[in-house]
Amino acid sequence: MAYFFHILLSNIVPISIMLGVGVILQRAFKLDIKTLSKLNFYLFSPAVIFTKLYESTLSMAVLFQVLLFFFLFFALLILAVQIVIWVRGYKGSMASAMRNSVLFYNSANYAIPLNQLVFSGDPFTLSVQIIIMMMQNIIPNTYGVYSVNAHKNQLKKTMKTIFSLPAIYAIPLAFILRGFHIEVPDPIYTPIEYVSSGFVATALITLGVQLGSMKWVIQFSDVLISNFLRLCIGPALGFVVIWMLGLQGDIAKALFLSCAVPTSLSSVLLAVEFDNEPEFASQAVFSSTMLSMFTMTIVIYLMQFLP
Repeated sequence: MAYFFHILLSNIVPISIMLGVGVILQRAFKLDIKTLSKLNFYLFSPAVIFTKLYESTLSMAVLFQVLLFFFLFFALLILAVQIVIWVRGYKGSMASAMRNSVLFYNSANYAIPLNQLVFSGDPFTLSVQIIIMMMQNIIPNTYGVYSVNAHKNQLKKTMKTIFSLPAIYAIPLAFILRGFHIEVPDPIYTPIEYVSSGFVATALITLGVQLGSMKWVIQFSDVLISNFLRLCIGPALGFVVIWMLGLQGDIAKALFLSCAVPTSLSSVLLAVEFDNEPEFASQAVFSSTMLSMFTMTIVIYLMQFLP
């Protein structure tokens, strides 16, 4: 019960308040959602990726185990969502929107605070979650961009769009600087930190603005299917991969927890930036975040039964 109320007060309530602020601002001032989206993609997102990776401490052994888990888990998740897309007959933009709403999950501003709560600030489990966060930042900025553009743009134009995103350069730059112990001068790093600290607020307000401007005309069955795949099938597949790899202890528990978080804001940012079912994407993020208050409580309880 303590977990339930802590998740509610520490994650759901603050997120809901920020979404509400975005809705109110949209209703009052009719903000430009495209401008907010570009700020997230080209400024705030690369800043938070760079700072998190630059400041983290990752061992090669942990890195290999987590990456192996992630790729196996991601492959099974793709298979699951592709079966649903085939059964439901989704085409074009709706197929990519459904895929993104399941594959991209909130591994940063939701999963990291939750990880630190559950594991009492353990730096090892935080490192595990940071690796997941890294992968969940690489994929939306590469495969995610390709997915929402493949059905309407030529490959050359889509690849040009991908390579114009600064986030894909922030990742290798952070690893190179950290690997060679190159210290970023304070006059440069301080403004990067300022921008990074604004990512969560800006991303949530962007989602709120989108929620405030959209018409709720999407069939709720599609949104609920997305929520079920993300919040229920996701952790179930994560458990299967943990069992297959024979993982135990805190790394198994941290990975299991990471699979169960709600849909990422990245799916909304992609949908808005590239006009790919933004209303469905917004509803999927909003509803999965609300429902996760209950599903995460169950996942945290089940963690005690892992070896």
